[in-house]
Amino acid sequence: MIDIAIVDYGMGNLRSVQKALEHVAPAASIAVTSDPDVVREAKRIVVPGQGAMRNCMHELEIRGLREAVMEAAVHKPFLGICIGLQMLFEESEEGHVKGLNILPGKVVHFPATAMTTADGQKLKVPHMGWNQVYQAIKHPLWEGIAEDARFYFVHSYYVETTDSESIAARSNYPFPFTCAVTKDNIFAVQFHPEKSQLAGLTLLSNFAKWTPNF
Repeated sequence: MIDIAIVDYGMGNLRSVQKALEHVAPAASIAVTSDPDVVREAKRIVVPGQGAMRNCMHELEIRGLREAVMEAAVHKPFLGICIGLQMLFEESEEGHVKGLNILPGKVVHFPATAMTTADGQKLKVPHMGWNQVYQAIKHPLWEGIAEDARFYFVHSYYVETTDSESIAARSNYPFPFTCAVTKDNIFAVQFHPEKSQLAGLTLLSNFAKWTPNF
């Protein structure tokens, strides 16, 4: 049985995620897979993703992975990264596509009218680079990570959730936005832990050891 399955639906920075997990969990068996049966049998699931939401959801569907991912989000430790976070919600403004509807809320674009700092500096979209992440709750995946640690972001859309209790962290660009959520066995982040040096590796190490109470 695979310890950690990284879901391959043709979209995402899979090898970087794999290498980072292999570094922090050298004793674990880790596989990049597009096989729904392997996803179902693995002990833990990581769903990374980059690119357009519509393409991601389409590829998930045609590869037969949608149901396996939804089952994993209910039954086993689940880590979503970037689009792997966004797809958990009801819908996205990007392509006006439906998500998996596992968590309440929607994915919205950074509004052009708000992308200005207090001193009048224009901010670019996508939000790209290092930014501080402010933890909203205590969680096993934050263990050993400073409450205002910096992580690496690349995104033009962010989630607006209607469940405030699921918010695990926020960042600012230039206004506060949700950048991590959690519920039961799910933990999902907008930033890229595999690109975030020590803080990111610590989060991945915590996930490899996490046993949710649900």
